[in-house]
Amino acid sequence: MSPYPTELVRNWISKEGTTITIRPIRPEDREIEKDFVHQLSPRSKYLRFFSGLNELTPTMLSRFTCIEYDREMALIAVLKQENREIEIAVGRYVPYPDGKSCEFAIVVDDEWQNRGIGYQIMLDLIRIAKEKGFEYMKGLILSANREMIQLAMDLGFTVNPIPGDAMVVEAKKDLKD
Repeated sequence: MSPYPTELVRNWISKEGTTITIRPIRPEDREIEKDFVHQLSPRSKYLRFFSGLNELTPTMLSRFTCIEYDREMALIAVLKQENREIEIAVGRYVPYPDGKSCEFAIVVDDEWQNRGIGYQIMLDLIRIAKEKGFEYMKGLILSANREMIQLAMDLGFTVNPIPGDAMVVEAKKDLKD
């Protein structure tokens, strides 16, 4: 397993003045990741997982928290509350088999949406993916997820319908510039 990339840990101050730590996920984050997904609204779970997922399975928890930092990345946004961290957002990319492109996914706690956290995490993911040599970043977004489509466009992604599938669009960003 590749070493934990401490250089990617940073603090970000929200518009309201809240200090939020954005950092790579770690295997020991299993519980806060589980709690985070559990408390998401049914709508947010559906928009992220494209299904009515209620809980992450043990296999999913392992896959989401035990990552190879040199080939993929997952960043979480956490708050310190009563000497423990509370996860409020997670974004990730995983490589496609072509080795030139990666797929992103992101979800922000309902209470923390529209405050710039998703934008910050995506900026970091784009930068890291570019540094790792990826040429394109792509993501599938449900057509009903207007907020995510707007976020992708704000970040310079092109958003196009998928032929034959009115439910999903593809967001794609060229990272070669």
